[in-house]
Amino acid sequence: MNKVYSKIESINGSVITVKAKGVKLNELAEIETRFGKSLAEVNKIDGELVSLQVFAGGRGVATNDQIRFLGHDMRVSFSDNLLGRIFDGSAEPRDHGPALAENLVQIGGPSVNPSKRILPNRMLRTNIPMIDVFNTLVVSQKIPIFSISGEPYNQLLARIAMQAQADVIVLGGMGLKYDDYLYFKKTLEEGGALSRTVMFIHTAADPTVECMKIPDLSLAVAEQFALQGKDVLVLLTDMTNFADSMKEIAITQEQVPSNRGYPGDLYSQLASRYEKAVDFSDQGSVTILAVTTMPGDDVTHPVPDNTGYITEGQFYLKGGHIEPFGSLSRLKQQVNSKTRKDHRSLMDAMIRLYAQYKDTLEKKSMGFTMSAWDEKLLKYGQLFESRMMDLSVNIPLEEALDAGWKILAQCFDKKETGLKTELIEQFWPKD
Repeated sequence: MNKVYSKIESINGSVITVKAKGVKLNELAEIETRFGKSLAEVNKIDGELVSLQVFAGGRGVATNDQIRFLGHDMRVSFSDNLLGRIFDGSAEPRDHGPALAENLVQIGGPSVNPSKRILPNRMLRTNIPMIDVFNTLVVSQKIPIFSISGEPYNQLLARIAMQAQADVIVLGGMGLKYDDYLYFKKTLEEGGALSRTVMFIHTAADPTVECMKIPDLSLAVAEQFALQGKDVLVLLTDMTNFADSMKEIAITQEQVPSNRGYPGDLYSQLASRYEKAVDFSDQGSVTILAVTTMPGDDVTHPVPDNTGYITEGQFYLKGGHIEPFGSLSRLKQQVNSKTRKDHRSLMDAMIRLYAQYKDTLEKKSMGFTMSAWDEKLLKYGQLFESRMMDLSVNIPLEEALDAGWKILAQCFDKKETGLKTELIEQFWPKD
């Protein structure tokens, strides 16, 4: 029988306190206000004093309102009916479609038992050369996109959602501007990818507590699809907004702050989400690609700093493209030796030459005379940026590798590339 209480001890913003027994952390409760029912979640227990975070905020809540504890944590309906649908941070429909209530699964559970995992060994294609060729994304990898505000990270995620070779896309938006939400919706609809996508969207105008639920909702659904044998790609934006929501609620609870006001368990909270990435030994997989914005382009900010310890590399989005030197996929060597035999050697050669191009640009800006080799590097760098780094380029891995050989052939003699003779003989453009 559900427990009902009718005396609220205090109301502090969106946090209310009530004396109750037999409740547990993260348990849901329903508050009967004069405006209707409102959902709340237990986020602190101190003896008999129970604090609840009200999803819709504390406005309109009176001290004599009834609180009914539901006896369970937040749950989300799971079925194939989720595909093509859009929900908010309470798992309620945002697309005006019917509410789903069958096959409810709990969110925020533990990560998968290691005995059920296999080592990552498959490439996840995106048709973006700076990922597929130079920082290969691997099935079941967890990797952030480090960016500053103003960079086209949401546009990049939308492209990946349309092009990635995954069975299901789960998009989790946190603190999105309404325009960004509409952009995702329109882009996926027009690109034909919405039918294999589930979206959980929290906008900047929605309750703070719902922002914190987006990763858990997204990952719970992704895990269920993976258990059906499907490869699932989870796209999250923006994990800094998620951490800021944690900070806001921690301040309301008067928790002792840690670095820059964030709660002391920031690392654990981030890790518990990222560790949901998995490749099941006998079913599907979950791959996580999450935007993390860096306030002031500061990689030592607590959110990107902690994220870097948890994840398996990072993509740096800078100047409208994925930065070759700051980006790293720590798992790429497990798959790019299986793609095409020239992949690793070509990747290394092109990055090495691009680094020399950057040095030449600096020499040119300082007024040094350009040698014949410098002129070749300048031509190479321009071609590399337009044909490889430009995020509008959309070609499969094999075409991207062929394009790389063509760029080299346009700028250098065969011996100047430093590539093995056998590779040059096989892959150097014949014309």
